[in-house]
Amino acid sequence: MTARIVIIGGGQAGGWAAKTLRDKGWQGEIAIVADEPWDFYERPPLSKAALLDDEPLLPRLFSEEVQQGLNLTWHRPQRAESIDPQARTVTLDSGERLAYDQLLIATGGSARLPGPHWADHPQVYTLRHWQDACRLKARLRDGLRLGIVGGGWIGLEIAASARARGAAVTIFEQQPALCMRSVGPEVSAYLQTLHQQQGADVRCGCGAIELEDSGGQPVIYCDGVREIFDAVVVGIGVDLNLALARQAGLRVECGIVVDPRGRTSDPHIFAAGDVAQHPQFGVCIQSWAFAQNQAVATAKTMLDAAAPGYDEIPWLWSDQYQNNIQILGIPDPESRMIVRHDAKGPLFFSLAPDGRLRQLVAFNDARTVKLAKRWMAAGRDLRDAPLGDPQFSLMSLR
Repeated sequence: MTARIVIIGGGQAGGWAAKTLRDKGWQGEIAIVADEPWDFYERPPLSKAALLDDEPLLPRLFSEEVQQGLNLTWHRPQRAESIDPQARTVTLDSGERLAYDQLLIATGGSARLPGPHWADHPQVYTLRHWQDACRLKARLRDGLRLGIVGGGWIGLEIAASARARGAAVTIFEQQPALCMRSVGPEVSAYLQTLHQQQGADVRCGCGAIELEDSGGQPVIYCDGVREIFDAVVVGIGVDLNLALARQAGLRVECGIVVDPRGRTSDPHIFAAGDVAQHPQFGVCIQSWAFAQNQAVATAKTMLDAAAPGYDEIPWLWSDQYQNNIQILGIPDPESRMIVRHDAKGPLFFSLAPDGRLRQLVAFNDARTVKLAKRWMAAGRDLRDAPLGDPQFSLMSLR
């Protein structure tokens, strides 16, 4: 019988794992179980180019030639219903059973809604899949009254794209500040000012947000006020698709617990992407970089147990208006913030009491992000460095 690796998930993590397996010489079968009909594609462009380009194309991970060269066995659109770790089989919703020698779970997440009835309104949108982006883009136009529920990264990216298309945007965020789970208050305040300067109406600290209807138009009821919109987009994060892992008896905390090699509590089952808990930081990192790089490292170790595991510092990015925002590291409530105002954009340094950099948020400054990665890796003490002085050369700290 031909050796088989099964990958559950047709997103970025699954795609890079499959390509890495082939690049590293795996000659056996690679079976992909995917609930979408398309080849592997990237999700970050869905809130940017897919909404802004006149004729957007599916943001494929690989060219047609490369995709064909991977020689994959697709099971799509299908879902994996259960895993039997003892028999090493995956049962699909079609009833078919796939035997595996090794299994990779890369099931990602599903768009979260405030309540089930939100899905029933024809003018309520989410943005998780290619068809979501196509549906929303067809609705965007000059003068459209668009309500966005959620002031996290995805909500703010949609707001920026919608403003560029001429829509009138109102952002509703229940937390006291934008993106407050991932950045400090200084960054949140800067983001709010940025969007307000671009004409968005930003409402933070909202109470309960309810959806009503008025003649087919969605109505947002919040803090005693009812407002009618032409369309509403919900961007309040995702629910991680962890049901399979739990059903299989794998160890699950906030995500699937994996070691640096991507191995779960079952030696024949691995996990990658959004559903995999970061092995060093103990959180789930929903970012392009983690989905790709952790999946690549995991695929290498599926073929070679001696291969280096994944140990990268969490990093994500966001494009909003003319700004490229990069976030390196995770927030630390005990850290102090140092803000540097450079001509190209501000830098927000979060320093721990021992002087180590815990997080950097950089606007339009990829060079400093690369430098900060080295500081973090070396555990450099930056207490005496005048980071907030724009006349001080950060490159002198190399």
